[in-house]
Amino acid sequence: MFVVDSQVHVWKEETPDRPWVPGARERIRLNGHREDPFSYEECLALMDEAGVNRALILPPSWEGDRIDYALQACEAHPDRFGVMARIPQNKPAEGAAMLRDFAQNPYVKGTRLTFHRPVDRNWMIDGTNDWYWPLAEELSIPTMVHAPIWKAELGAIAARHPGLKIIIDHMGIMARCVDDAIGYWVSETADLAKHPNIYVKVSALPGYSTHPFPNLNIEKYVREMVDKMGPERCFWGTDITRLLGHGLTYVETIEQFTKHFDLTAEELEWIMGRGICEVLGWPIETGN
Repeated sequence: MFVVDSQVHVWKEETPDRPWVPGARERIRLNGHREDPFSYEECLALMDEAGVNRALILPPSWEGDRIDYALQACEAHPDRFGVMARIPQNKPAEGAAMLRDFAQNPYVKGTRLTFHRPVDRNWMIDGTNDWYWPLAEELSIPTMVHAPIWKAELGAIAARHPGLKIIIDHMGIMARCVDDAIGYWVSETADLAKHPNIYVKVSALPGYSTHPFPNLNIEKYVREMVDKMGPERCFWGTDITRLLGHGLTYVETIEQFTKHFDLTAEELEWIMGRGICEVLGWPIETGN
């Protein structure tokens, strides 16, 4: 099976010439990520051990909008890594210039926007991010979105921009919701299936359950998402630096889907890698 992780973060140590954004360490601890740097070399070693063919790097928010280290990983291992780039969402001129550059960069497979922190939570509804959607559609840039509270708004954006591929992070679950409390958020996301240009990451799942691995209590919510969206529109992912803190291995995060959840071989082919590669235009037949 061809396996693609739809979300990993890699980053360097904070230094005077590479400062993190204010409050970053507190946010890292709150979200359960490890504080130590996570290099792309370490990530690659774990991928090799687990049999993960590719990973999409989402540059972490604590480094601001820079993507240089992610690009370095892609340059070193172009068949193994791609980047979903950050942009300055509240700076239209700068962001537009970056988007046009990204559209020409083979390592950039798309972008990732966030609307879940106090600083950016309202940017989807107050006009701040309005410049982005038509330009991303024009440039055919797939867009991952972390915006748990703005599902209806995402649906309206998808309807206005049918050529824009929108990929919702983590089944649209609100941070720190666990067990059956995720059901509302999952159903809200799954109801967006009527928009054919909306996709979803079934990612970081062990972090949404307080039950022992393999977290079978939340399998029903994965099943709901796959049944409504279709396996072609659901993409497995780990957010591995958060799950390592739960004592899980990379292999276990794969086996949760391939051995413990009730998914068919055909469904798994799409969920575990084929679907995200097709959406991002990253052909499986060209190398790894």
